[in-house]
Amino acid sequence: MCVRLGRISSVETDAITSQGTGAEDLPPALAAAMQSAIAFSGGFQRWISGVGTEGLSYARLRLLEDLHCQGPQKMRELADDLGLTPRNITDAVDALEHEGLVRRTAHPTDRRATLVELTDAGVDTAEKELAPRLSAIGDLFSDLSESEQRRLVDLLDRLADGLRRRGQRV
Repeated sequence: MCVRLGRISSVETDAITSQGTGAEDLPPALAAAMQSAIAFSGGFQRWISGVGTEGLSYARLRLLEDLHCQGPQKMRELADDLGLTPRNITDAVDALEHEGLVRRTAHPTDRRATLVELTDAGVDTAEKELAPRLSAIGDLFSDLSESEQRRLVDLLDRLADGLRRRGQRV
């Protein structure tokens, strides 16, 4: 039997338990919570990547957002903020630089460092692209009542704390 993250049905959970694969201590509520979280996470990422885009991926938009809100930054700071590897941040900056949305400049005090900053076109793109996505996310979460939204925040904060305790930056 194949077990895939994001595709753990109750039938598969029962089969895992009966096969003694180490998941026998997995309570049904925990399996359901895991399945729902994984399914939502993947679906949300796919959905938000397509909302209001004009060829700009969600990852690139996050980079533009970070520069727009934080100002020019070192590549390493950007990578850390966005949870990207040095290779991935370099690729993302290269692509945005090629599109004329960011530029690299010398750091004023650290000759070894390069800053990344938005161009005027990058500022315009960030402002134009962020608003529809934020509106779409707000619309999605408005499917929950105010009390459900508060409960979701509490639950997600607890899960984020659990990730931090496990050494994951959130």
